[in-house]
Amino acid sequence: MSAIRQKMLRVRNPADLDQLLAKPTWSVESLLPSKSAASESPKISTQQLHHLLRLSALPAPENAEAEQKMLDTLSAQLHFVGEIQQVDTSGVTPLRAIRDETAAAEVEQTITLDTLKDALAKEQVVGKHYKRIQRKIDHVDAKDVEDWDVLGSAERKAGRFFVVESEMPQE
Repeated sequence: MSAIRQKMLRVRNPADLDQLLAKPTWSVESLLPSKSAASESPKISTQQLHHLLRLSALPAPENAEAEQKMLDTLSAQLHFVGEIQQVDTSGVTPLRAIRDETAAAEVEQTITLDTLKDALAKEQVVGKHYKRIQRKIDHVDAKDVEDWDVLGSAERKAGRFFVVESEMPQE
């Protein structure tokens, strides 16, 4: 059992849980190879890279520098996958799907006869010659949503727009 899981089992109240989860015990960066350990990462040859690019219908790198960057990235990704594969998952129930699988969620997602009756009551047949089903629209008062300050949580903004940082493509 992992150390974090053992700590969580000992937690008695929500404040202790908040304190435990306030500081992460690992990061994605910790799963990537360090600069000194880069030599331990799986090596990909130029021929393997070009073969993968051809299979993926992706363009070949434009120059040797771009090719080396691709090789380094792919090597780091393989190292990452290797680290993830080493995680002990014994005793962990596999997911059936990426969704809420609790009993309450299953009850909420269950379609009953009443659920169907409600859904069918919200439909109407429209059209004279070409009849089709149309859902009746419930009008919602969205005044509170319209007054929401969307930019209030923006880190950077210019006037009434969000500013998104991105790398400029090299030409």
